[in-house]
Amino acid sequence: MTAAFPFSRPSRRQVLRGLLGLAAAGPLITRPLATSAQGVTLPDGRYYDAYVPAASKENQFHHYTCEFDAAWVVLATFGYDVGFDEQMNIVGHDTSIEPWYEMGPNGWVIYGGDILTRFSGDYYDNLLARTTGQAMMPIFRQYNLPASHVRDRQGIQDTLDQGGLVWMKATADFLQWEPTTWITPAGVELPTVLGNDHAVVVMGYNELGVVIRDVLGPTSSNWERLYEYDIPWETFMGVFGAQDSDGIGVLPPGTASLPAGRVVEPAPAG
Repeated sequence: MTAAFPFSRPSRRQVLRGLLGLAAAGPLITRPLATSAQGVTLPDGRYYDAYVPAASKENQFHHYTCEFDAAWVVLATFGYDVGFDEQMNIVGHDTSIEPWYEMGPNGWVIYGGDILTRFSGDYYDNLLARTTGQAMMPIFRQYNLPASHVRDRQGIQDTLDQGGLVWMKATADFLQWEPTTWITPAGVELPTVLGNDHAVVVMGYNELGVVIRDVLGPTSSNWERLYEYDIPWETFMGVFGAQDSDGIGVLPPGTASLPAGRVVEPAPAG
């Protein structure tokens, strides 16, 4: 999802390469230069307490499918190349109402579908289209990946220390947001953001912050956006909280416990 607002369909973006030199097809894995029980050093000199080489691809499935693109990253890293249609069939698509917004007495309000159980909105054109981690959870369980909700820094670090990845709701580029309430047809109110809703994957951390896999890549809202970038903890936790601390920690199949700092070499997708 892009950061543009109000509604406007982005123009077709140019095919750009990030610093990672992403290939046009298939997942890309960044290999560490050195690893130890104390951490991971990458070829460019970056150091992390834990770093999981996450799969990547160039661009999202559609304009507003970021939750499914982030899920693809997690699944592909652990050996499953699962396309958009297959993911959507698992989650479900609530088309009973097309999300719309207005300014209410206490701030912005979005009226949409039941995003606790399904995806809501036109993923081609509606900037408000989205879902939640609760609705996405069945995708990971479908492929027998140990998955659980993570709500804080400790949960994120614990997941990464075990060789896992964290699927999470964020804002585009981790920028400031307009606090918003999503109201489902049943009247359930959920905290969210207005025009820059996004989903990404946390793939590593150190004492300064986290490293993010974001397959949105360069767009008209930010031509400099990389597919992998670092975010300071303070900024990260603020954005995480704005999205109701909505994260899913996903571990490799059969994982019980791994030492901090270990890099897990994922199986190739497919």
